[in-house]
Amino acid sequence: MNFEMSDDRRMLAETLRRYLSEQYGWDHRLRVAYQAPFHDPEKWAGMADLGLFHALVGEDRGGMGGSGFDIAVIFEEIGRALCPEPVLGAVMAARLLSATGTPLTALLSGETRYAVAIGELDAPYDLDGIACRADRTGDGWRLTGRKSVVYGGGVADRLLVAARANGQIALFDLAAAEADLHPYAMIDGGPAAEVLLEDTPATPILPAAQAALSDALDWGALALSAEALGAMEATSAALIDYLGTRKQFGQPIGTFQALQHRAVDLTIDIEQARSIVILAASAMGTPVQAKRVAQAKHLVGRVARKLAEEAIQMHGGIAMTWEYPVSHYAKRLVMIDHQLGDSDHHLGRLIETLQTA
Repeated sequence: MNFEMSDDRRMLAETLRRYLSEQYGWDHRLRVAYQAPFHDPEKWAGMADLGLFHALVGEDRGGMGGSGFDIAVIFEEIGRALCPEPVLGAVMAARLLSATGTPLTALLSGETRYAVAIGELDAPYDLDGIACRADRTGDGWRLTGRKSVVYGGGVADRLLVAARANGQIALFDLAAAEADLHPYAMIDGGPAAEVLLEDTPATPILPAAQAALSDALDWGALALSAEALGAMEATSAALIDYLGTRKQFGQPIGTFQALQHRAVDLTIDIEQARSIVILAASAMGTPVQAKRVAQAKHLVGRVARKLAEEAIQMHGGIAMTWEYPVSHYAKRLVMIDHQLGDSDHHLGRLIETLQTA
């Protein structure tokens, strides 16, 4: 397997990294991530102007990318900058809308922001457990139920909602203004919402959507795994710098062998995480997609939690302060593990794939 990025992807990574470093400085990130609307609409528009969203889909859908590696490159830079823009919803929506044949012009231009509402309180990741109900009334459909922790839901223009209709899981499209939205910032910043649906009008766009929803969840999990990789690289760099500058007993604490060994172990863990993300990216669109994504999300979740804990412990009290970036990276790493299924959930998925092989 070739581990080198193509020239186009390297250019994409460099362009996005430069934009985020210039436009999403640390003070700016702290201001926008925790105050409504919990992201920066101007920076969202700026990312659209860069053509970023065109890299989410293939040329047949009007884009210029769409592979697993394109998604991984984008989200690694998002994680490195700890950027709270709701790009995850765009990735998943692009997959779902592509499955329905819906034009993607508004999504790719950034003009329309989508959020994907799948999870519920009693069925956060289990499609078979979805209780949200779709009822036919006259010439239209109406939805009743609740969707929880909808990423980007509070700032979305349109919602793609998974609901049960005629005994199967279907996909519906509705204007976000039609739903009862309760937006909030996640613990690590960034927009989410509870979505309450009470006889809410919606348009069915995919009557048998279970396969498409599973696919969208896989692509979302890959994106999050790559985001965690970028955040881990940034956290590790901050830790190495701290170990080289913080002094105790007249010498940098990085000269102490015990801390050296722990830092080396973390570096090895991050490289293992990078390898599994590359493997998962290469498997997107193949019969082993679900298996590779489960492997990646499981391993990355474990490594992310371990790095967050070790970085805070080796930094000491400064790592718990609001002003120091490591505390925010740690929160994001822990949250990524829980988004779209934690490491235990994906271990269960992996076991299922092995049992059915």
